[in-house]
Amino acid sequence: MTLSNEVFIFLKKLRLNNNREWFQVNKLNFKSQEERIKGFGEELKNRLELSDKIDSFKVFRIYRDVRFSKDKTPYKIHFGLTWTRTKPKYRGGYYLHISPGNNFLACGFWDPNSNDLNRIREELILDSSEFKGVINSSSLKNIWGDLKGNELKTSPRGVDKSHADISLIRKKQYIFSIAYSDEEVCQEGFINKVEIALKEIRPFLDYMSDVLTTDKNGEPLL
Repeated sequence: MTLSNEVFIFLKKLRLNNNREWFQVNKLNFKSQEERIKGFGEELKNRLELSDKIDSFKVFRIYRDVRFSKDKTPYKIHFGLTWTRTKPKYRGGYYLHISPGNNFLACGFWDPNSNDLNRIREELILDSSEFKGVINSSSLKNIWGDLKGNELKTSPRGVDKSHADISLIRKKQYIFSIAYSDEEVCQEGFINKVEIALKEIRPFLDYMSDVLTTDKNGEPLL
């Protein structure tokens, strides 16, 4: 499945005409682009399921929730695709963002709940060597680069700010991402590139899944 430049042409026009009247006139075009995006996502889901546990795939709705926003434009100017792993054993998921000049693939833990975040920090406080071995492997870094994510300005409550791994412990998110140009997204074989990247990041998700399904003594929680 190859994505077409038509999706970017549509999104650029939507950015300039973000209103219901224009959208209604161009709804058939939108549906055509959405179906192509869904086809890409379904094919990738089928490929991932050969070696991973994928619970679901979806394309986010293009309609914006404007109830609490100053920006009242009704439509998103991007397509967002997400693949969720099968909980509770397999944690984390994958996200692909398609937007003119702002395409990226992301993986990890964007908004972990307090229990999960505390468990991750607990593990890193005790011993971060395995975690650092995973995220610093050359094969992973060659594709994904460095770990990203918002951080606390200081250390979490009760944690010594001089801890050797405080830069990891104070993170509120644990994310990897890759940026792509519009041209790359439309190239034949882009889906292969995404599949390779997601296979390479899996040791990170598997490590985090092990942490989040055991206690600090390594005993299973499930």
